[in-house]
Amino acid sequence: MEIDTDPPESFAALQAAIAQRQDSLSPRLRQIAEYALSNPNDMALETVAQIAERAGVQPSALIRFSKTLGFDGFTEMQRVFRTRLTDNMPNYKERIRALADGGASLSDASRVLEHFIDAGVHALEDLRREVSAEDLDKAIDRLEQADHIYVMGQRRSFPVAAYLGYALGRLGRRTILLDGLGGMLRQQVQAIGDRDLLVAISFKPYSDDTVEVCRLAAGNGVPVLGITDGTLSPIAPLAGVTLTVEDAQVKGFRSLTATMCLAVGLIVALGQRLDREKTGR
Repeated sequence: MEIDTDPPESFAALQAAIAQRQDSLSPRLRQIAEYALSNPNDMALETVAQIAERAGVQPSALIRFSKTLGFDGFTEMQRVFRTRLTDNMPNYKERIRALADGGASLSDASRVLEHFIDAGVHALEDLRREVSAEDLDKAIDRLEQADHIYVMGQRRSFPVAAYLGYALGRLGRRTILLDGLGGMLRQQVQAIGDRDLLVAISFKPYSDDTVEVCRLAAGNGVPVLGITDGTLSPIAPLAGVTLTVEDAQVKGFRSLTATMCLAVGLIVALGQRLDREKTGR
């Protein structure tokens, strides 16, 4: 459904507009929205036909999606995605194209490593731009003030959750890793109080258990700190603070480069704050 509205002029405004409309989008347009926010570089650099093929939709659906957001057509919307790249990194287009080249060889170990290093660098550069100092401060506030910190992450998110559980404990924070051992996940969640904090980590395809734990916690008035991959993540509307990470991906294989960097940054920043308060400096 097309609506009469001014089109977003920045990528942040575009993200907000998509998030605001997500409940009213048809399944096909929501599919495009999820692809666009998960693959902003493709949206900036590829043709409408290439994007439509990768998103699994018809080119006309991309045009309809653009008009839903107030743009005259796809080209006008694509300029917003391109501005996200050119404003921050003049050579980003060429580097992304080289990385995404369908003919690039991954036939030997050194090339595989090289591609993941390049993808990791891009993901870290995205992290630098997308995570604001304000959101980081809010996350540190919640980690500092909580009586107990419960950490939840499954499948590829589990290493990040395990690290946070370990490192928070080393800082003297009372931390519980929600692992659901013995089928006791729901019982573990019921122990969380409104003076505690749930740290939930999940990326597409999202863990059903992690989303359900967030729903239970938020429904009981428990603050939630989400670490996830976009404004359309089911974690985002349940979290009081959301830190968004678009991690590295090569040929469908995702790394945790940027996510682990964010986790380490949170721990070090929290440790510094606790040390300043302890020493009075």
